[in-house]
Amino acid sequence: MTKVSTLTSFLVASVVCAMPGAALAHTGVGGTTGFGAGFAHPVGGADHLLAMVAVGLWAAQMGGRARWIVPGVFVGVMVLAGALGTAGVPVPFVEAGILASVLVLGLLITAAFTFPLAVSALAVAVFAVFHGHAHGTEMPLAIGGFAYSAGFAVATALLHACGIAVGIALDRPGLRNAARAAGGASAAVGLYLTVA
Repeated sequence: MTKVSTLTSFLVASVVCAMPGAALAHTGVGGTTGFGAGFAHPVGGADHLLAMVAVGLWAAQMGGRARWIVPGVFVGVMVLAGALGTAGVPVPFVEAGILASVLVLGLLITAAFTFPLAVSALAVAVFAVFHGHAHGTEMPLAIGGFAYSAGFAVATALLHACGIAVGIALDRPGLRNAARAAGGASAAVGLYLTVA
């Protein structure tokens, strides 16, 4: 692949990643549905946004079946944990777990760590519990739970897809360090949010 087509792939992936935010440019105008509120939640905070893109980027670094299994496990466990949060089932250290996910996933990307697929899936499943529980407990009472859950699941899957797209675009000789640098930036933000 030429440098021009690699750059084009990276730019396309970056534009795709910006789309969820663009779709939310007019939230609150007119009727807000449960789906819309759920879709907005994952992209509303840097911690959620970074962690979800990082899951996709890390999955892309691992390659193979990890590209769909790791993000799929995250979304599935997140939805289940969201139901626990909605039901009022307590989960300790939710905020700390969310911040840890940003930091740890960033470090995994920076170091380009690869684990057996089951271990990688388990790692993201643990983080998904914290993210999902937060989504569930923060659901507005007046909004339908199923539509809200579908919204945050779709937004999360899109953010994972953005991370995968960027990871694939950067999986070229001379560009792999850019993916690792993105992981480092995510870890730095996670550290900042932890101590701030």
